[in-house]
Formats: sequence, C-alpha cells, structure tokens
Amino acid sequence: MSNNNRQAEQQEIKNLFKIYSETRDKEIRDTLIEKNLYIAEILAKKYVNKGIEYDDLLQVASIGLILAIERYDISKGFEFSSYATPTIVGEIKKYFRDKGWVIRVPRRIQELSKKVNNAKTTLSQNLQRSPTIKDIAEYLEITEEEVIEAMEGSRVYAPQSLDISFDSQNDDKDVNLQDLIGEEDDDFAKIELKDFIEKTMEKLNEVEKKILIDRYFEKKTQVSIAKELKISQMTVSRMEKKIIEKFRKELEETNS
Repeated sequence: MSNNNRQAEQQEIKNLFKIYSETRDKEIRDTLIEKNLYIAEILAKKYVNKGIEYDDLLQVASIGLILAIERYDISKGFEFSSYATPTIVGEIKKYFRDKGWVIRVPRRIQELSKKVNNAKTTLSQNLQRSPTIKDIAEYLEITEEEVIEAMEGSRVYAPQSLDISFDSQNDDKDVNLQDLIGEEDDDFAKIELKDFIEKTMEKLNEVEKKILIDRYFEKKTQVSIAKELKISQMTVSRMEKKIIEKFRKELEETNS
C-alpha cells in the first residue's frame, strides 16, 4: 500500500470515529472493528503456546478491541492503535489471570520496546504529531507487527509512571502528575499522560527541556543543574516554576 493510500485509510478511520462518536451507529462500529481487527489478531498471536487456543485468544482480543472502540475519544489527539493496544492486552491478561496462567515477555521484547519508545519521542518532535505504527515501523526498519508487539511489551516492563512530582507554587507540598491528570481507565490514563507530557515538552525550549528531564527524570538537584548550565540556582528555580506553569496551562487547555 502506497503512502497516499495509507494516509487516505487513516483519514477514513478518523472520520469514521468522529461520526461514531456523534451517532453511535452500529454499522459504523462494525466497520471500525473490521478495519482494526488486525491489531487484535497480532496481539492474540503473541500469546499462543501458553495453554490457550488461538481462537479463544482472538475472541478475547476482539472483545478488547470493541471496548477500545467504545471508549476511544478522538478529540484527545492520540492514535487509536496506541489506545487500543493496552486495552486489548488488558483483556488478554485478565483472561490469563482468570485461568491461572502467568504471562512472561521475552528479553528481546524489552529491548525492542525501548527502541520503539525512543522512536516515538523522536518522531513526535520531527513530525509535530503522534506517530502512527507505520511511522515507527518505517523509522526503525521493522514490521508493524513488531511495533505492536513492542508496545504491548512496554506495558509490562516499562509502564509510564504516574508519580512524577512537581514543586507546588502555592504551598510546600509536591503535586503529582496523576493528581493533575485525574483518574479514568488505567490504560487510558497512562496513554493520555504520556501524550500530555510529550505535547507539552514540544512547547519548551532546549534549556527548559533539560531542566525538566534532569529534575524529574534524572533526579538531579537544582544546584547540579545550575553548575552544568553555568547559571545560578535561583535561575533554575524560576525556570522550573515557569515549566510547571506551562504544564498547568496546557492541562487547562486540554480539559477546556
């Protein structure tokens, strides 16, 4: 399929989701299921040879796909495949737990998931939008099936932390991002949080990005960051507060 055909297909799916969100038409839902069933098929295949037949796994994965279609909010801005994958996997894992089986993901999937996550960050900055599975596959020169497999693996080995904290401007207490985002479906919240962070970081300059990453991901002190940037600790503190304010404004715009 050519790039133009892929883009047309993606746009058609987006249009269908928009119409479905307004009408909840069953025929449109069935069309969306048909066009996205490949995601359920790929994920179901990853759990074969674990004591459960593929047909049973596909049925469970298809239920997860339907749930994802019902819950998906196109206005949030992220790709449906990114939302559907953890929703489907969640249903499969629930089925395994009910049956008493334990799921283990190979080490190669751990390594691949890291590459996919790095690619998503790079592509988000380059494309100025959330990359599709096809975008990631072409960037890493791997198959779309491998991308989906890695996305599923990342949910097991590297879930997005909801405990990232920011210093409050109004009192001495820290504010967690999970407190800012609120709670919805667990998988939905993780994707929405990651999408929110990535989009907001695109609006930061390079110094602000470094301060954010160093402070809340690398756990560096303001003093050490100030030394690296050759600025005062007070300047780092002021910039940090501005970064937090940008996140708050972005959150307000997202929720408005």
